Amino acid sequence: MSDTLITIIAIFLAATLMFIVPLMAVAERNDDIAQTVVQSATAEFVDKISIKGKITESDYNEYIQKIESTGAGTMDIEIEVQHLDENFGKKSTITSGSLIGENQRFSTFTIDVMNSLQSTGSYALKKGDNVIITAKNTSKTIAQSLRTFAYKVTGRGTAQIAASSSAMVVNSGN
Repeated sequence: MSDTLITIIAIFLAATLMFIVPLMAVAERNDDIAQTVVQSATAEFVDKISIKGKITESDYNEYIQKIESTGAGTMDIEIEVQHLDENFGKKSTITSGSLIGENQRFSTFTIDVMNSLQSTGSYALKKGDNVIITAKNTSKTIAQSLRTFAYKVTGRGTAQIAASSSAMVVNSGN
């Protein structure tokens, strides 16, 4: 009787592993591909902004379409623009004519950029500003769900699909 029970448990365990392990491998591969696509799309979007000197609504929508086409679920996009305020405390020396003082930066975040995109269709930047874009998925993918189930015993956390890129603006967008 005990040999039969052990055989049944072994067959059940083998059958489960035959389906779960390949499913996890395929799901992990899909997440890897989604991570690569989101990272490259984010870097491309930031590069486009730094060259153009402005964030346009059409470029933003194109970026959103690219990252949502991965099937990674809903994405949370955070935009930070660090504006350069050159020579905040301008002082000049009469003999050299050079400016003395530190540059200051102030930041504008996603809500202000999105308001500008909706009202005017673009958000202008100037040379020297920094743009930082971060994208993270907010919903669980199949791989994340399987990892959560499989790693409950070991206590490992789940990783999410995320990308971040930044660049300095090289052209003014006025």
